[in-house]
Amino acid sequence: MEQRPVFKRRHFDNPVSFSLIMTNYIVAAIGLAIFADSHHKIHWFFWVVMGGLAVYNVFSVYRYREDYTKIHIIAYVISLAGMGLLFLLF
Repeated sequence: MEQRPVFKRRHFDNPVSFSLIMTNYIVAAIGLAIFADSHHKIHWFFWVVMGGLAVYNVFSVYRYREDYTKIHIIAYVISLAGMGLLFLLF
């Protein structure tokens, strides 16, 4: 009896797109809270964090591209538009 390795198991409760969207919002909200001041000036390191988040998004979408259906892609695009609104509100 051969047992599957622990690290090859996959968690199927939440779709990958949900985890990616939540990660985007958490990183963006924390980045805005830390790197934006009361005079609406954004520190340059915020853009480094957003660039890192963009690289993570590309890697995640490429890695799990078979899990992204049309509905997941539409939800992801709407969430990116929501992140733009979040940026404008802070």
